Amino acid sequence: MDREKEKAARRLLSEKRFSELIALLVSLPDADAADLISSLPESDKALTFRLLGKDAAAAVFACLDADTQESIIRGMGDAELSGLIEELFTDDAVDMLEEMPAGIVSRVLRLATKETRNTLNLIMQYPEDSAAGIMTSEFIVLKEKMKVSEAIDYIRATGADKETVYVAYATDVKRRLIGIVDLRDLLFAPGDKTVGEIMDPDVVSVTTLTDREATAAVISKYDLLAVPVVDGESRLVGIVTVDDAIDVIRDEASEDISIMAGVTPGEKPYLKTGVMRTFASRIPWLLLMMVSATFTGLIITHFESALASLVALTAFIPMLMDTGGNSGSQASVTVIRALSLGDISPQDILKVIFKEFRVSLLCGLSLSAACFLKVMLVDMLILGTEGVTLAVAAVVSLTLGTTVVCAKLSGAALPLLAKKIGLDPALVASPAITTTVDIVSLIIYFTIAGIILGI
Repeated sequence: MDREKEKAARRLLSEKRFSELIALLVSLPDADAADLISSLPESDKALTFRLLGKDAAAAVFACLDADTQESIIRGMGDAELSGLIEELFTDDAVDMLEEMPAGIVSRVLRLATKETRNTLNLIMQYPEDSAAGIMTSEFIVLKEKMKVSEAIDYIRATGADKETVYVAYATDVKRRLIGIVDLRDLLFAPGDKTVGEIMDPDVVSVTTLTDREATAAVISKYDLLAVPVVDGESRLVGIVTVDDAIDVIRDEASEDISIMAGVTPGEKPYLKTGVMRTFASRIPWLLLMMVSATFTGLIITHFESALASLVALTAFIPMLMDTGGNSGSQASVTVIRALSLGDISPQDILKVIFKEFRVSLLCGLSLSAACFLKVMLVDMLILGTEGVTLAVAAVVSLTLGTTVVCAKLSGAALPLLAKKIGLDPALVASPAITTTVDIVSLIIYFTIAGIILGI
């Protein structure tokens, strides 16, 4: 949001020029107005929010972060809160309730109308990570026998309270989904035709228990504004809109990035997450990696006599471990991305392994050749490092090539295996793969050194 507008809002608020502040808020997109309100001192948030009209208030409220929503709700009277709940779309109300303390949830449900309360309770009983958990119940339903002219009149009469009017859904007498109708098709169709005659019967839909990430993938794949949600008997119960799909994709991507970086995912923005919460999200992973790194130390200790007889080998350990870890991370990140986009599935593991094997051979051969030249020219001839010989260069180069192949195969296979058994593929990405590859690279290193150098 524009900092100048934020300063202007603070000035208008301090000078009690409320009419000008209202004009400023209304001129902003809902998300920017929400950012502006969130940036204000705690004592001014509720006051500024109350200046908005009923319709604008609901739209802006849906864009606020959970802490600001809670602060505003606590400052509202019962009548004011009841009006706000009725104006919110169902999915926005559910999102808000999932972030609120139990006391506020109870108050909101008590103040909601019976119809709204039943709808909210129905959606909240579904798993949070399911399609039903993020769906909305405000959508256009048309009957198959309805005339086009009647359908247009119906949309005019009821569309203002719906999440979207650009697509409508045709149902039979048992409310089973039988077709989809674009607003464009309605506008250009003869008025005496029926909805059943112009609808598209090939409807892409998801079930109530479809994973929300899979639901977002369906919307992305078919370029939909919304995807209908049906129950076990094919009855239409809600829709998931593209804005909710974008939120899911963003949240899943943030979660994967956190896990791959060795951080427990958090729900609050970075600057609003306390020091202790940030500490708690990081320390378990650091402890786990510290403990796992002890295996690396045990391997080095086991081959201590070999290192003592040829100290030059020690200098190349960091390079071998880092290159192996980087190679494994490259493969794992590529595979995890392909899994998230639906480009591959666990059933493709043999194809993925075959491809990565060929890639790893090329990378391994290239790196081995470069490493051999580097050791011979730099370490042996230019620097004259003691103990570096042709045999040592061969050991290091062969180890590097072998490690790269093993790392890339592990990095490709582990996410697919994790997905197969129901785990998050990001769990086996860096740093887990890096730690594994460190151990493997040392074992390969000392094995090859023992064979070639006889140590």
